[in-house]
Amino acid sequence: MGANRDIGSLDPYSYGDSFTINVLNHVYEGLVRYNRELKIEPALATSWEILEDGVTWRFHLREGVTFHNGNPFTADDVVASLARVSDPASPLKGNLPAYVSSEVVDPLTVDITLNGTYPLLLNDLTNIHVFDKEWLVEHGAEKPTDIGAGVEGYATYNANGTGPFMVESRQPDAKTVFVKNPNWWDTPQHNIDRIEFTPVTSAATRVAALLSGEIDFTNDAPVQDLPRLEAAPGVNVLEGVDLRTVMIGFPFRDTLASGAPNPFSDIRAREALYDAIDLELIHAKVMRGKSRVAGATVAPQIPGYAPELDTVPAYDPEKAKALLAEAGVPEGLAFQFNCVSDGLVNEEQFCQAIAAMWARIGLKPQLDVAPRAVQTPKRTNGQTDVYTLGWATLPMLDAYSPLLQIFHTKQGNAGVFNWGGWSFPELDALVDAAGSELDTGKRLAMETEALGIVKREFIMLPLHQQPMAWATTGAVTEMPLFPDNKPRLWYAKM
Repeated sequence: MGANRDIGSLDPYSYGDSFTINVLNHVYEGLVRYNRELKIEPALATSWEILEDGVTWRFHLREGVTFHNGNPFTADDVVASLARVSDPASPLKGNLPAYVSSEVVDPLTVDITLNGTYPLLLNDLTNIHVFDKEWLVEHGAEKPTDIGAGVEGYATYNANGTGPFMVESRQPDAKTVFVKNPNWWDTPQHNIDRIEFTPVTSAATRVAALLSGEIDFTNDAPVQDLPRLEAAPGVNVLEGVDLRTVMIGFPFRDTLASGAPNPFSDIRAREALYDAIDLELIHAKVMRGKSRVAGATVAPQIPGYAPELDTVPAYDPEKAKALLAEAGVPEGLAFQFNCVSDGLVNEEQFCQAIAAMWARIGLKPQLDVAPRAVQTPKRTNGQTDVYTLGWATLPMLDAYSPLLQIFHTKQGNAGVFNWGGWSFPELDALVDAAGSELDTGKRLAMETEALGIVKREFIMLPLHQQPMAWATTGAVTEMPLFPDNKPRLWYAKM
């Protein structure tokens, strides 16, 4: 498998990075999982129920499961894993927003207590991986790591899960080798013995490797090379549109990174920058017509989406200039525009295009493109200004995910990715209420209303749902394409 970048760590709790978590799903498992149809089904838990108090969920665990090192799976492992991911220092604590505590009932039963009624616990648990408590204690790894903050540990470079594949070796930025777990509790639907995962950051090199048979699969076939790949003998291209919505975010603090007054806390300035982006041109030229232009911050497949919110402003640079003048934005305003070179599809190209469009309305965006490892600390520490963000609502597959983690005021488990520092009490109230509403219709109505505030206030600017293109050699006979852009090689065959 040749990917456009490496995973960040072997610790799935190390950073809120969907790609790393997705790859590590081959090694680690949760109490529940998504099946081929992206419906939730039992995994390390076989059944569950909500107790009479309405806030305690009891999970009955699968018997006979062992970790890759041979240790038996028990309720102690679940409790230790939940404590680790919910630790105040965990970068993934926001993925369990309602969690309070867990308790061993017996070796194969665990109770999870929440802070109130909460409808989305199972969705959350699909990507909360279970570690071996004995292994964590043995290696001093009970506390979480955080690669975004430079905090590493034993679990950064070693792994011990219950999943269909085991880590044989890892050379960061070079190769990670996974081998079949012969003692996996489930019946394998794959026939793969070994996965050699290699980061190939150059699109041209990745294409050449596929055409030569050096790699059998890539989950990132460059959109500009799809015609060539489709015409090549022995290559199969799988295409779709990702659930991930690509957006642009703003600082709401008083000053820019340079120390100059920040104009983006004024809604007119944010709206102006949106009016100055030619979304259709980016779709046609940069994304080769393969993306879906988005007016809403969640994709149509995501619960909470509403068509009336999915409207796109007309490209109008003159209106943008007028709005900037109204907001008192000085001519030639310079600001940092932070983009990632190994992140979203064609990110560097669309950032260059947008920077040029903003320059045409009299601004001076200073385009800063670098790898994720360099850019993330700048974003989290307020060392940059305008930035890109892609959000696929994983693992929740519900609008509550971005509403809580991006658009809610930063407090506790909420607003973990609220890098701009915004706060809208009306929006927070809707999100908080949705998080405890068990009536699905009422909950989704609240989420839609909250998404309306996001749109009305131009908190972030949606650009598109990015194209999704995988490619395989003829040696691969089965490779299901999933709309969450998540390869599940335990369903693949060669």
